[in-house]
Amino acid sequence: MIRTIVTVDNNNLTLVLPDNFLGKQIEVIAFVIDEAKAKVENLGRSKTFDAIRLDTRGFKFNREEANEG
Repeated sequence: MIRTIVTVDNNNLTLVLPDNFLGKQIEVIAFVIDEAKAKVENLGRSKTFDAIRLDTRGFKFNREEANEG
């Protein structure tokens, strides 16, 4: 795998690949880092509940029932 970060100054990019890439399919992806970073940060936010209420009155825990397999 090759990972290269460059600052572009024109519309052309030359990428030199190692010999072991010859004859193989490769995938080339180019994106602006600031935009991708913002998307990853948005994906990393987990949804949380502010509050939840459960009515447990009358509930009895049965350990044997819970461990039945």
